[in-house]
Amino acid sequence: MTPTTARHPTAPTPPDAPERTEQPTTGRPVPASPLARGTGLGVLLALLATVVWSGSFVATRDMADSIPPVQAVFWRWVIALLAVAPLAARPFWRQRALIRRHLGHLALASLFGVTLYNTLVHQAGLTTSAANMGMIMAASPVLMAVYARLGGERLGARRLLGMLIAVCGVLLLVGKGSLALDLAPGDLWMFAAALSFASYSALLRRRPAELGQLAFLFTTFLLGTLMLAPAYAVSLTLQGGFPATPGTVGPLLYVGVCSSAVAFFAWNKAISLIGAARAGVVYYLQPVCVALLSYALLGERVDVLGGVCMALILGGVALASAARAPRAPR
Repeated sequence: MTPTTARHPTAPTPPDAPERTEQPTTGRPVPASPLARGTGLGVLLALLATVVWSGSFVATRDMADSIPPVQAVFWRWVIALLAVAPLAARPFWRQRALIRRHLGHLALASLFGVTLYNTLVHQAGLTTSAANMGMIMAASPVLMAVYARLGGERLGARRLLGMLIAVCGVLLLVGKGSLALDLAPGDLWMFAAALSFASYSALLRRRPAELGQLAFLFTTFLLGTLMLAPAYAVSLTLQGGFPATPGTVGPLLYVGVCSSAVAFFAWNKAISLIGAARAGVVYYLQPVCVALLSYALLGERVDVLGGVCMALILGGVALASAARAPRAPR
Protein backbone atom coordinates (compact mmCIF):
# COMPACT_ATOMS: atom_id res chain seq x y z
CA MET A 1 0.00 0.00 0.00
CA THR A 2 1.45 3.31 -1.04
CA PRO A 3 1.32 5.95 1.71
CA THR A 4 -0.20 9.37 0.96
CA THR A 5 1.48 12.56 2.05
CA ALA A 6 -0.63 15.49 3.27
CA ARG A 7 0.28 18.81 1.64
CA HIS A 8 1.13 21.59 4.07
CA PRO A 9 -1.06 24.71 3.61
CA THR A 10 1.97 26.81 2.77
CA ALA A 11 3.51 24.36 0.32
CA PRO A 12 4.00 25.63 -3.22
CA THR A 13 1.36 24.75 -5.77
CA PRO A 14 2.43 22.13 -8.34
CA PRO A 15 2.95 23.49 -11.85
CA ASP A 16 0.06 21.48 -13.28
CA ALA A 17 -2.48 22.52 -10.63
CA PRO A 18 -5.48 24.57 -11.78
CA GLU A 19 -5.24 28.32 -11.32
CA ARG A 20 -6.83 29.65 -8.14
CA THR A 21 -9.65 32.10 -8.74
CA GLU A 22 -10.31 33.38 -5.19
CA GLN A 23 -10.34 37.15 -4.77
CA PRO A 24 -7.41 38.57 -2.77
CA THR A 25 -8.08 39.33 0.86
CA THR A 26 -5.52 42.08 1.28
CA GLY A 27 -8.07 44.85 0.97
CA ARG A 28 -6.44 46.22 -2.16
CA PRO A 29 -8.77 47.16 -5.04
CA VAL A 30 -9.07 44.52 -7.76
CA PRO A 31 -8.01 45.89 -11.16
CA ALA A 32 -10.78 46.29 -13.71
CA SER A 33 -11.01 43.45 -16.21
CA PRO A 34 -10.03 44.06 -19.85
CA LEU A 35 -13.69 43.61 -20.78
CA ALA A 36 -14.79 46.36 -18.39
CA ARG A 37 -12.05 48.70 -19.64
CA GLY A 38 -13.05 47.99 -23.24
CA THR A 39 -16.70 48.75 -22.44
CA GLY A 40 -15.79 52.06 -20.82
CA LEU A 41 -13.60 53.08 -23.75
CA GLY A 42 -16.31 52.08 -26.21
CA VAL A 43 -18.89 54.24 -24.45
CA LEU A 44 -16.50 57.22 -24.40
CA LEU A 45 -15.74 56.84 -28.11
CA ALA A 46 -19.43 56.58 -28.96
CA LEU A 47 -20.03 59.72 -26.88
CA LEU A 48 -17.22 61.57 -28.70
CA ALA A 49 -18.71 60.69 -32.09
CA THR A 50 -22.18 61.72 -30.92
CA VAL A 51 -21.02 65.14 -29.69
CA VAL A 52 -19.06 65.85 -32.88
CA TRP A 53 -21.95 64.75 -35.09
CA SER A 54 -24.29 67.00 -33.13
CA GLY A 55 -22.20 69.97 -34.23
CA SER A 56 -22.36 68.77 -37.83
CA PHE A 57 -26.12 69.26 -37.93
CA VAL A 58 -25.62 72.93 -37.13
CA ALA A 59 -22.92 73.16 -39.83
CA THR A 60 -25.05 71.27 -42.35
CA ARG A 61 -28.03 73.55 -41.78
CA ASP A 62 -25.74 76.55 -42.16
CA MET A 63 -24.49 75.30 -45.56
CA ALA A 64 -27.94 74.46 -46.92
CA ASP A 65 -28.57 77.88 -48.45
CA SER A 66 -25.14 78.29 -50.05
CA ILE A 67 -23.93 74.82 -51.18
CA PRO A 68 -26.03 72.26 -53.13
CA PRO A 69 -26.40 69.09 -51.00
CA VAL A 70 -24.57 66.69 -53.33
CA GLN A 71 -21.65 69.10 -53.76
CA ALA A 72 -21.40 69.63 -50.00
CA VAL A 73 -21.30 65.87 -49.39
CA PHE A 74 -18.76 65.27 -52.16
CA TRP A 75 -16.32 67.87 -50.84
CA ARG A 76 -16.91 66.68 -47.28
CA TRP A 77 -15.53 63.25 -48.19
CA VAL A 78 -12.71 64.62 -50.33
CA ILE A 79 -11.57 66.57 -47.26
CA ALA A 80 -12.02 63.49 -45.07
CA LEU A 81 -9.89 61.42 -47.46
CA LEU A 82 -7.11 64.00 -47.35
CA ALA A 83 -7.34 64.11 -43.55
CA VAL A 84 -6.92 60.36 -43.03
CA ALA A 85 -4.55 59.66 -45.94
CA PRO A 86 -1.29 60.37 -44.04
CA LEU A 87 -2.19 57.69 -41.48
CA ALA A 88 -4.34 55.31 -43.54
CA ALA A 89 -2.77 55.16 -47.01
CA ARG A 90 -0.03 52.71 -45.99
CA PRO A 91 -2.36 50.26 -44.14
CA PHE A 92 -4.77 50.51 -47.09
CA TRP A 93 -2.06 49.55 -49.57
CA ARG A 94 -0.68 46.81 -47.33
CA GLN A 95 -4.11 45.17 -47.02
CA ARG A 96 -5.23 45.69 -50.63
CA ALA A 97 -5.61 41.95 -51.28
CA LEU A 98 -7.90 41.58 -48.25
CA ILE A 99 -9.87 44.64 -49.38
CA ARG A 100 -10.41 43.13 -52.83
CA ARG A 101 -11.61 39.90 -51.22
CA HIS A 102 -14.28 41.73 -49.19
CA LEU A 103 -15.04 44.46 -51.72
CA GLY A 104 -18.78 43.69 -51.84
CA HIS A 105 -19.24 44.16 -48.09
CA LEU A 106 -17.09 47.29 -48.08
CA ALA A 107 -19.01 48.78 -51.01
CA LEU A 108 -22.31 48.19 -49.20
CA ALA A 109 -20.99 49.84 -46.01
CA SER A 110 -19.74 52.78 -48.12
CA LEU A 111 -23.11 53.16 -49.81
CA PHE A 112 -25.07 53.33 -46.55
CA GLY A 113 -22.56 55.12 -44.33
CA VAL A 114 -20.93 57.58 -46.74
CA THR A 115 -22.91 58.08 -49.94
CA LEU A 116 -26.57 57.81 -48.88
CA TYR A 117 -26.50 58.83 -45.22
CA ASN A 118 -24.77 62.17 -45.65
CA THR A 119 -26.61 63.05 -48.86
CA LEU A 120 -29.93 62.49 -47.10
CA VAL A 121 -28.81 64.62 -44.14
CA HIS A 122 -27.79 67.54 -46.38
CA GLN A 123 -31.03 67.20 -48.36
CA ALA A 124 -33.01 67.33 -45.11
CA GLY A 125 -31.22 70.52 -44.13
CA LEU A 126 -33.05 72.36 -46.92
CA THR A 127 -36.48 72.04 -45.28
CA THR A 128 -36.07 71.33 -41.58
CA SER A 129 -34.21 72.76 -38.60
CA ALA A 130 -30.92 71.56 -37.14
CA ALA A 131 -32.72 70.69 -33.90
CA ASN A 132 -35.23 68.48 -35.71
CA MET A 133 -32.41 66.82 -37.65
CA GLY A 134 -30.63 65.87 -34.43
CA MET A 135 -33.79 64.73 -32.69
CA ILE A 136 -34.97 62.52 -35.56
CA MET A 137 -31.55 60.93 -35.96
CA ALA A 138 -31.89 59.79 -32.36
CA ALA A 139 -34.41 57.25 -33.69
CA SER A 140 -31.62 55.30 -35.40
CA PRO A 141 -30.63 53.35 -32.23
CA VAL A 142 -34.06 51.69 -32.32
CA LEU A 143 -33.22 50.38 -35.78
CA MET A 144 -29.74 49.38 -34.60
CA ALA A 145 -31.33 47.36 -31.80
CA VAL A 146 -33.66 45.67 -34.31
CA TYR A 147 -30.68 44.71 -36.46
CA ALA A 148 -28.84 43.44 -33.38
CA ARG A 149 -31.84 41.33 -32.34
CA LEU A 150 -32.15 39.88 -35.83
CA GLY A 151 -28.46 39.01 -35.60
CA GLY A 152 -29.09 36.96 -32.45
CA GLU A 153 -28.04 39.48 -29.78
CA ARG A 154 -30.14 39.47 -26.60
CA LEU A 155 -30.98 43.02 -25.58
CA GLY A 156 -32.36 42.46 -22.11
CA ALA A 157 -35.40 43.99 -20.39
CA ARG A 158 -33.44 46.84 -18.79
CA ARG A 159 -31.96 48.04 -22.07
CA LEU A 160 -35.32 47.76 -23.85
CA LEU A 161 -37.02 49.78 -21.11
CA GLY A 162 -34.32 52.45 -21.27
CA MET A 163 -34.67 52.64 -25.06
CA LEU A 164 -38.45 52.99 -24.75
CA ILE A 165 -38.10 55.88 -22.28
CA ALA A 166 -35.55 57.61 -24.53
CA VAL A 167 -37.77 57.14 -27.60
CA CYS A 168 -40.68 58.75 -25.74
CA GLY A 169 -38.47 61.73 -24.98
CA VAL A 170 -37.44 62.03 -28.64
CA LEU A 171 -41.04 61.78 -29.89
CA LEU A 172 -42.24 64.40 -27.44
CA LEU A 173 -39.44 66.74 -28.53
CA VAL A 174 -40.27 66.32 -32.23
CA GLY A 175 -44.02 66.59 -31.60
CA LYS A 176 -43.63 69.60 -29.25
CA GLY A 177 -45.39 67.82 -26.41
CA SER A 178 -47.68 65.65 -28.49
CA LEU A 179 -47.19 62.20 -29.97
CA ALA A 180 -49.11 63.32 -33.09
CA LEU A 181 -46.17 64.27 -35.32
CA ASP A 182 -46.42 66.99 -37.95
CA LEU A 183 -43.44 66.24 -40.17
CA ALA A 184 -41.91 68.49 -42.82
CA PRO A 185 -40.34 66.96 -45.97
CA GLY A 186 -36.92 67.41 -44.38
CA ASP A 187 -38.07 65.34 -41.41
CA LEU A 188 -38.90 62.45 -43.74
CA TRP A 189 -35.47 62.75 -45.37
CA MET A 190 -33.96 62.51 -41.88
CA PHE A 191 -35.88 59.33 -41.08
CA ALA A 192 -34.44 57.84 -44.27
CA ALA A 193 -30.99 59.00 -43.11
CA ALA A 194 -31.56 57.30 -39.74
CA LEU A 195 -32.37 54.01 -41.51
CA SER A 196 -29.25 54.34 -43.67
CA PHE A 197 -27.01 55.02 -40.67
CA ALA A 198 -28.47 52.10 -38.71
CA SER A 199 -27.79 49.82 -41.69
CA TYR A 200 -24.19 51.05 -41.80
CA SER A 201 -23.75 50.42 -38.06
CA ALA A 202 -25.12 46.90 -38.45
CA LEU A 203 -22.65 46.21 -41.28
CA LEU A 204 -19.79 47.32 -39.03
CA ARG A 205 -20.35 44.27 -36.85
CA ARG A 206 -19.53 42.07 -39.86
CA ARG A 207 -16.38 43.95 -40.79
CA PRO A 208 -13.54 41.50 -41.51
CA ALA A 209 -11.71 41.15 -38.20
CA GLU A 210 -8.30 41.12 -39.85
CA LEU A 211 -8.96 44.41 -41.68
CA GLY A 212 -7.54 47.32 -39.66
CA GLN A 213 -9.64 50.30 -38.62
CA LEU A 214 -7.65 52.81 -40.68
CA ALA A 215 -7.70 50.66 -43.81
CA PHE A 216 -11.45 50.13 -43.43
CA LEU A 217 -12.04 53.84 -42.90
CA PHE A 218 -9.97 54.89 -45.91
CA THR A 219 -11.63 52.26 -48.14
CA THR A 220 -15.18 53.28 -47.26
CA PHE A 221 -14.34 56.98 -47.67
CA LEU A 222 -12.78 56.30 -51.07
CA LEU A 223 -15.60 54.08 -52.35
CA GLY A 224 -18.27 56.44 -51.05
CA THR A 225 -16.62 59.42 -52.75
CA LEU A 226 -16.36 57.53 -56.05
CA MET A 227 -20.07 56.66 -55.82
CA LEU A 228 -20.85 60.36 -55.32
CA ALA A 229 -18.74 61.54 -58.27
CA PRO A 230 -21.42 61.05 -61.02
CA ALA A 231 -24.07 62.87 -58.95
CA TYR A 232 -21.56 65.64 -58.22
CA ALA A 233 -20.86 66.08 -61.95
CA VAL A 234 -24.60 66.33 -62.67
CA SER A 235 -25.12 68.85 -59.86
CA LEU A 236 -22.18 70.93 -61.05
CA THR A 237 -23.59 71.01 -64.58
CA LEU A 238 -27.17 71.87 -63.60
CA GLN A 239 -26.66 74.05 -60.50
CA GLY A 240 -23.18 75.46 -60.97
CA GLY A 241 -20.51 75.64 -58.30
CA PHE A 242 -20.43 77.60 -55.04
CA PRO A 243 -18.14 80.43 -53.90
CA ALA A 244 -15.18 79.46 -51.71
CA THR A 245 -15.68 81.85 -48.79
CA PRO A 246 -15.08 81.50 -45.03
CA GLY A 247 -18.83 80.85 -44.70
CA THR A 248 -18.62 77.79 -46.96
CA VAL A 249 -15.08 76.50 -46.43
CA GLY A 250 -15.27 76.63 -42.61
CA PRO A 251 -18.31 74.34 -42.26
CA LEU A 252 -16.90 72.01 -44.92
CA LEU A 253 -13.64 71.66 -42.99
CA TYR A 254 -15.57 70.88 -39.81
CA VAL A 255 -17.76 68.19 -41.37
CA GLY A 256 -14.85 66.82 -43.40
CA VAL A 257 -12.21 66.57 -40.68
CA CYS A 258 -14.17 66.36 -37.41
CA SER A 259 -17.54 64.87 -38.37
CA SER A 260 -16.12 62.47 -40.96
CA ALA A 261 -12.52 61.49 -40.19
CA VAL A 262 -12.52 61.80 -36.38
CA ALA A 263 -16.12 60.88 -35.57
CA PHE A 264 -16.36 57.92 -37.95
CA PHE A 265 -13.11 56.46 -36.60
CA ALA A 266 -14.39 56.85 -33.03
CA TRP A 267 -17.80 55.36 -33.89
CA ASN A 268 -16.34 52.40 -35.78
CA LYS A 269 -14.00 51.62 -32.88
CA ALA A 270 -16.88 51.92 -30.41
CA ILE A 271 -18.94 49.44 -32.45
CA SER A 272 -16.06 46.96 -32.38
CA LEU A 273 -15.79 47.28 -28.58
CA ILE A 274 -19.39 47.41 -27.37
CA GLY A 275 -21.61 46.56 -30.36
CA ALA A 276 -24.07 48.61 -32.38
CA ALA A 277 -26.98 48.28 -29.97
CA ARG A 278 -25.07 49.55 -26.93
CA ALA A 279 -23.36 52.32 -28.91
CA GLY A 280 -26.79 53.25 -30.26
CA VAL A 281 -27.98 53.86 -26.70
CA VAL A 282 -25.28 56.53 -26.30
CA TYR A 283 -26.43 58.04 -29.59
CA TYR A 284 -29.73 58.97 -27.90
CA LEU A 285 -27.80 61.83 -26.30
CA GLN A 286 -27.62 63.58 -29.66
CA PRO A 287 -30.82 65.66 -29.24
CA VAL A 288 -29.48 66.92 -25.92
CA CYS A 289 -26.11 67.80 -27.48
CA VAL A 290 -27.79 69.58 -30.41
CA ALA A 291 -29.98 71.59 -28.03
CA LEU A 292 -26.99 72.63 -25.92
CA LEU A 293 -24.98 73.61 -29.00
CA SER A 294 -27.94 75.56 -30.37
CA TYR A 295 -28.17 77.42 -27.07
CA ALA A 296 -24.42 78.12 -26.97
CA LEU A 297 -23.98 79.07 -30.65
CA LEU A 298 -27.39 80.38 -31.68
CA GLY A 299 -28.85 81.63 -28.41
CA GLU A 300 -31.85 79.27 -28.56
CA ARG A 301 -33.20 78.61 -25.09
CA VAL A 302 -34.54 75.30 -23.84
CA ASP A 303 -38.11 75.59 -22.49
CA VAL A 304 -39.72 73.49 -19.76
CA LEU A 305 -40.96 70.89 -22.24
CA GLY A 306 -37.47 70.58 -23.72
CA GLY A 307 -36.03 70.10 -20.25
CA VAL A 308 -38.52 67.34 -19.43
CA CYS A 309 -37.86 65.58 -22.74
CA MET A 310 -34.11 65.80 -22.24
CA ALA A 311 -34.52 64.31 -18.76
CA LEU A 312 -36.39 61.39 -20.32
CA ILE A 313 -33.68 60.89 -22.91
CA LEU A 314 -30.85 61.10 -20.37
CA GLY A 315 -32.68 58.80 -17.94
CA GLY A 316 -33.37 56.26 -20.66
CA VAL A 317 -29.74 56.32 -21.77
CA ALA A 318 -28.51 55.86 -18.21
CA LEU A 319 -30.89 52.94 -17.63
CA ALA A 320 -30.07 51.20 -20.89
CA SER A 321 -26.32 51.75 -20.52
CA ALA A 322 -26.42 50.13 -17.07
CA ALA A 323 -27.37 46.82 -18.63
CA ARG A 324 -24.85 44.16 -17.71
CA ALA A 325 -22.17 43.57 -20.30
CA PRO A 326 -21.66 40.01 -21.55
CA ARG A 327 -19.18 37.93 -19.57
CA ALA A 328 -15.71 37.46 -20.91
CA PRO A 329 -14.99 33.92 -22.15
CA ARG A 330 -12.90 31.81 -19.76
